[in-house]
Amino acid sequence: VQLQASGGGLVQAGDSLRLSCAASGRTLSSYTMGWFRQAPGQEREFVSAITWSGQYTFDADSVKGRFTISRDNAKNTVYLQMNSLKPEDTALYYCAASDANYGWTNFRSYHYWGQGTQVTVSS
Repeated sequence: VQLQASGGGLVQAGDSLRLSCAASGRTLSSYTMGWFRQAPGQEREFVSAITWSGQYTFDADSVKGRFTISRDNAKNTVYLQMNSLKPEDTALYYCAASDANYGWTNFRSYHYWGQGTQVTVSS
């Protein structure tokens, strides 16, 4: 599975962005999909995940109520709608695919990764 993340950019605090993660090479419909982020000098951090059917989603406490993960299996694409952005959301955002049955908040459960898209939020 090849994953291509896009949609990042430079925005001001309070603005919104929508990230997309498009897959090729294989359908995403059998994978749990996740978004992670990594700021300079920090470890990779879980953001959100969505199960293969979209029935269940999981969000980090830091983004609950502001970020929404969704997927369109027909388009082989996963999205991350980010509202009320804060400067602390600044990071390189990665999408990833997991065929594990659990542990979706842990980056080690993901086997396929996109290249990352930069989100920068100015105050």
